[in-house]
Amino acid sequence: MNFDSNLDAESRLFSPLSVSQITSLIRNNLENKFPDVIIEGEVSNCKMAASGHLYFSLKDEEAILQVVMFRRDLLTLDFVPKDGMQVWARGAISVYAQRGQYQLIARNVRQTGFGDILAMLEQRRRKFAEEGLFDESRKKEIPAFPTRLGVVTSPTGAAIRDIIRVIQRRNPKVSILILPTLVQGQEAAASIAERIRQANLWNLADVLIVGRGGGSIEDLLPFSEEVVIHAIVESNIPIISAVGHETDWALSDYAADLRAPTPSAAAEMACADLYSIYKEIAHFENIMGQSMKHSITNAKQRLSSISPHIMEDILLRKNLVASQRFDSAIESIRNSFQKKAEDLNHRLVLASSAIEIANPREIMKRGFSVVKKNGVDIVHSSRMLALGDSINIMFYEGEADADVKATRDYGDKRSSG
Repeated sequence: MNFDSNLDAESRLFSPLSVSQITSLIRNNLENKFPDVIIEGEVSNCKMAASGHLYFSLKDEEAILQVVMFRRDLLTLDFVPKDGMQVWARGAISVYAQRGQYQLIARNVRQTGFGDILAMLEQRRRKFAEEGLFDESRKKEIPAFPTRLGVVTSPTGAAIRDIIRVIQRRNPKVSILILPTLVQGQEAAASIAERIRQANLWNLADVLIVGRGGGSIEDLLPFSEEVVIHAIVESNIPIISAVGHETDWALSDYAADLRAPTPSAAAEMACADLYSIYKEIAHFENIMGQSMKHSITNAKQRLSSISPHIMEDILLRKNLVASQRFDSAIESIRNSFQKKAEDLNHRLVLASSAIEIANPREIMKRGFSVVKKNGVDIVHSSRMLALGDSINIMFYEGEADADVKATRDYGDKRSSG
């Protein structure tokens, strides 16, 4: 007997249930058995709907339960549930028929501590902080007018579309380079770090945006991994961290040079608004033009109030002062040159006198003479002469020849015998 024949035989005894009927039976059974339960778990994937209702998951190591808390009950809480919190949730188990899933309708939630993920992230945060990876002193300035923007994110996510839209609106002259990467899962952290290193190796951008759109705390974990933190810290290119929405966070926010609440905000931080700059330049240009016109008008008014005669008198007085300064300068230069010329002339006279005094003929004029032996050697001592030597005597005027009859040396007298 095949399946179809069995089904036909059993259908004669039992009527089949529709999906709605079986779902209704399951819902009635669960709601009657669990009208009031307290469940402990870690909050995950927490989202606030436009209606004001709060949707999140409670999880432990082996299972996950969807939870909804209506707006009226949410207003009674003294805190807002967030991803990673450890809580007790009290309410009733129900079934959401449209999705075929069971869920907890929470009436009250009480915080009991931090979950395992938040505890792990806090431990990492302290470790990295102690290593100095979050120090403000090592953070780089974001360039005011970058021309190349690199984006490390998923090429298909909403984040890259938001970034492109903002950049094209604010400054279409900025080129955008998408460095595609995984943004969640076990391999995402290594992929993100590798893209950051590639951008630095090839100097691909003036500034980098590293991030993704919103998600649960588990989805954002790759941006808190050690390999990503070290890649951000070691980057020579300034980095803006843009992970999730305003309430989301990751450890990359602490390591990056700047933290943006959303990818769109990161694009605004990375790129100056070109049209606002043009508008500001035009504004200042207008102010300068008005100021110049005002100054020229005032000058014309002052000039028009002065008669030509008075104006001529003012110019003559100013010219007189300049002429007097010029004449004084010429006189000072002339006196300086004259003094130097007199000093040089005086030195020349002294030098000429010294030369004249040292002239041998001037000395001979005073009665001195020069004695030569053999017509060549000048005799400067009686020891150079012998009895009978012929000598030549030069006077200031004329000369004479003579023979040595006797010589005297330091008072000694030698004669010819």
